[in-house]
Amino acid sequence: MKVQEYRDYIAAGKPVVAGSEPHLFMHQMAQEAIRITMEINNKYHTPEELRKLFSELWDIEVPESFGMFPPFNTDCGKNTHIGERVFINSGCKFQDQGGIFIGNDCLIGHNATLCTINHNPDPEHRGDMTFKPIRIEDKVWLGANVTILQGVTIGEGAIVAAGAVVTKDVEPRTVVGGVPAKFIKKV
Repeated sequence: MKVQEYRDYIAAGKPVVAGSEPHLFMHQMAQEAIRITMEINNKYHTPEELRKLFSELWDIEVPESFGMFPPFNTDCGKNTHIGERVFINSGCKFQDQGGIFIGNDCLIGHNATLCTINHNPDPEHRGDMTFKPIRIEDKVWLGANVTILQGVTIGEGAIVAAGAVVTKDVEPRTVVGGVPAKFIKKV
């Protein structure tokens, strides 16, 4: 299996059965992600060097306007897609097997966790997984320690308050917060 075949498989909404070809491919991607994130996280890199490492990690051309402060962790890396002028603060964790799509002019706060995987609730098939993408539209600000769950879209210009756990879509130009995140006000 190749990266684009994996992305297409997941985009089609297919589950991954434990031990299957896509599951084994996920393990290969995880090993590569560990290697690259260890390099990112364990010594100083210039912004240009970081962009090169993230281009390798995400298998995309990372824009020159990308910025981030390590450390950063992912257990896949090959299904994150970003726009222009994205900043990711330190300590973020992207579980991106299901696809993470970040628009232009987005700020991702310290320790944000983005989760695109869910396991089968049946104990006999708990190793099987389902995936849904996370979509972060343009000009979104995710506060520190935010958790975004699978299948969620954060609308253009929205703010997710620090510590929120987002379980459903966020309307554009709104502020949400809490556990689970609820509407607070319009921007």
